[in-house]
Amino acid sequence: QIFDDCVALTKYTSLHSVCIMGGTNYETQQHELERQYVDIMVATPGRLIDLANKGMVYLDRVEVLVLDEADRMLDMGFIPDIKRLVGRMPANTDRQSLLFSATFNQDVMNLAYRWLYEPQFVEIEPEHKTSELVDQHFYLLTEDQKLEALQGIISDAEVEKVIVFANRKDQVKRLYHKLRQSHKVVMLSGDVVQQKREKYLQRFKDNHASVLVATDVAGRGIHVDDVSHVVNYTLPDQPDDYVHRIGRTGRAGQTGISISFVSEDDAFNVPALEKHLDTKFTLEQWQK
Repeated sequence: QIFDDCVALTKYTSLHSVCIMGGTNYETQQHELERQYVDIMVATPGRLIDLANKGMVYLDRVEVLVLDEADRMLDMGFIPDIKRLVGRMPANTDRQSLLFSATFNQDVMNLAYRWLYEPQFVEIEPEHKTSELVDQHFYLLTEDQKLEALQGIISDAEVEKVIVFANRKDQVKRLYHKLRQSHKVVMLSGDVVQQKREKYLQRFKDNHASVLVATDVAGRGIHVDDVSHVVNYTLPDQPDDYVHRIGRTGRAGQTGISISFVSEDDAFNVPALEKHLDTKFTLEQWQK
């Protein structure tokens, strides 16, 4: 998605942009690298290290380094890879470096001071952590009631396009197989290879599928403007993930609805979420 934005932004320039990521064809990427000098490279760490080790990419003339979602890179164990890549680049005094992160905890701050030179901190504080354009609902129900409740929501005529979030890959897979019997559904999780992820997301964007089932890792970068509903099939363990999830609806000035299922398994996550958002939820009993 970042590469698509990059292509759009540089449309009327002669800049050559290349997208480097795992799970996609080596030869296609190699051809793009060899076609002409590269001005902008959008990359995932693992594949970039592979290509650098093969002598297909040289990083010694990098002028600008951008690290996006630094907090996620920490969570997913990418930091050693980034460290190796930064070691191949000019010193931080000889390049401009930008680090973006949704949360600036101590670990992210340590990275900033390690990789940036005399960094300036710019913080964009939202007026509210969750958008006022999103109408939030919390329903009390048992684990056994969840699937029936979800199918009822998806079948509602007012639900045009919905993203369903679950915490684990196996939950996403199970939901996908249950829902596909009666709905046009696609799924995004760590088990889905990159090329299929892109294909599934495009189907969702093009309205060939009305339901997307996803994990948090896969769901973070989803930018689709006409999502009417988000359903939290399971409440996330991290409050920040809740904010990111419901932010998939109520986009581009439109209103949206988020529905969270609170079962006996989810109840433990409610207090931390209320504290994070500085609010008290109204928990409603689920009615068929």
